[in-house]
Amino acid sequence: MARHEDLPVPIYTSLEPIYGDGSSLAEAQLRFDNIKSKFIQVFGHPPDIYARSPGRVNLIGEHIDYEGYSVLPMAIRQDTIIAIRKKVDGDPEKILRIANVNDKYSMCTYPADPNQEIDLKNHRWGHYFICGYKGFHEYAMSKGLNVGPQIGLDIMIDGTVPTGSGLSSSAAFVCSSTIALMAAFGKNFPKKELAQLTCECERHIGTQSGGMDQAISVMAKAGFAELIDFNPIRATDVELPAGGSFVIAHSLAESQKAVTAATNYNNRVVECRLAAIVLGIKLGMKPQDAISGVKTLSDVEQLCVSFAGSLESSDPVVAVKEHLNVEPYTAEDIEKITAKSLQSIFSESQSSLDVIKAAKQYKLYQRACHVYSEAKRVYAFRDTVSSNLSDEEMLQKLGSLMDDSHHSCSVLYECSCPELEELVKVCKANGALGARLTGAGWGGCAVALVKESIVPQFILKLKEEFYQSRIDKGVVNQKELGLYVFASKPSSGSAILKL
Repeated sequence: MARHEDLPVPIYTSLEPIYGDGSSLAEAQLRFDNIKSKFIQVFGHPPDIYARSPGRVNLIGEHIDYEGYSVLPMAIRQDTIIAIRKKVDGDPEKILRIANVNDKYSMCTYPADPNQEIDLKNHRWGHYFICGYKGFHEYAMSKGLNVGPQIGLDIMIDGTVPTGSGLSSSAAFVCSSTIALMAAFGKNFPKKELAQLTCECERHIGTQSGGMDQAISVMAKAGFAELIDFNPIRATDVELPAGGSFVIAHSLAESQKAVTAATNYNNRVVECRLAAIVLGIKLGMKPQDAISGVKTLSDVEQLCVSFAGSLESSDPVVAVKEHLNVEPYTAEDIEKITAKSLQSIFSESQSSLDVIKAAKQYKLYQRACHVYSEAKRVYAFRDTVSSNLSDEEMLQKLGSLMDDSHHSCSVLYECSCPELEELVKVCKANGALGARLTGAGWGGCAVALVKESIVPQFILKLKEEFYQSRIDKGVVNQKELGLYVFASKPSSGSAILKL
């Protein structure tokens, strides 16, 4: 039997296989009716086909996917739907018109040219579609697939994943864009290839994404979280214990990953690479071999484990504690060890050069400790779920792994913020078995593991103790609270719809 990452994206003719029945189905039906009528109103004809991809919540394994380590996310019910129509051959207008169901996003138009450069200095919401457009065409060319002459497209977007929330609204957008284009041009690729392709697509917008968000969005299965491995991409179903539910709550601090990349997200990618190179050199690699061969902390893990073995341990953190300084390094400190300038080490990556321009110092010890310890927690989480513990003990153990993960993200990786710290405290004070920031951090959401029986009271307590003061200040509207705090079970992944 084919593994599910080898299968193509499913094509459905009705909404039930994705949205189930009852109120979720009724709500989805309204959205699809609405996007269709809006499409006709704006473009004068109905769409050919639809695609959808969900957002995700990462249960554990933060900031380690780009270091080559496995992560454990689940898809949420919030998604991005794209309706698309190809212009007929011979239509002189070779432009992409991208509209949104939400009037706050004005229409974006672009030439129908897959080789166009994305203007990163002028950030427009339509750029995410162009990421998918460029990526789809590059991939089709590399496979020798003929997608015909350049042709105009009409596109309408409807997204319910809150933006800047750390729930991967950008990956849901890029994945559904790529899949909509694929469907419009009558193609379908295996899910694992799409996961890889869409990860590369998002790099067109300047974030050095690790691939988790795209992999879970494309490959999720209803009812399961997924252990996602990289190189090659694989997804393994993880069934969560009965009696637990995940509540996702937005801190209301927006995390703008693409905008703050040089000081936050990409800065950590650079610090991790430097930590890996310095560890490689300290553990016996020649500087030039470490610089050319070591890209991530997983590349030097074996060296760290061998070193730890000489001290009767198997924990790579032992090597970090021995060979990296707790005090931050300056560029000069690192250049003494590498015998090469940071500019030349990162000469091939503009986004990394932007980091070096902005950075005053580099915390190599802290970042490496986080990555190695967090990678272990992912496997501990998976092993707990498949152990013989009772559901009760299992939930307690998973909760404490989530708490440890949050502490590491907050103290060692420094990707939290005051709002997230307050929110995690409120979650713990009101019965969460574990709670942690999720997504890139620096704002966005927390995820809490809560006994299913107390979910309604728990959400009520969050409204009283965290959100009420923000409602009073006008930060958030009472009516919109359902978008910012909700319980979610694992949902299904990307799909193509012919309705």
